[in-house]
Amino acid sequence: VQLQASGGGSVQAGGSLRLSCTASGRTLSTYAMGWLRQAPGKEREFVTMISEGSGAIFYRESVEGRFTISRDNDKNTVHLQMNSLKPEDSAVYYCAAHRALFNSPDVDYWGQGTQVTVSS
Repeated sequence: VQLQASGGGSVQAGGSLRLSCTASGRTLSTYAMGWLRQAPGKEREFVTMISEGSGAIFYRESVEGRFTISRDNDKNTVHLQMNSLKPEDSAVYYCAAHRALFNSPDVDYWGQGTQVTVSS
């Protein structure tokens, strides 16, 4: 599975961004999908996950209520709507795919990331 994230950028605190992930090589419909992020000097961390049929969704506590994950299996895409962004959300965001539900950065596949920078 090849995953490509896009949609990152620079915004001021309180702003919004929408990340997208497109996949090639294999259909995403059999994988749980999600997003990880890594800030400079920090370890990669779990952000959110959505199950194959969108029936289960997990968020890390710090983004709950501000971020929304969604997927379109017909288009092989996953999206992350990020609202009320904070400077501490600044990181490289990676799309991830895993064969089971997950809430950690230990996943089967992740792609090239997209940079999100939030200024105060």
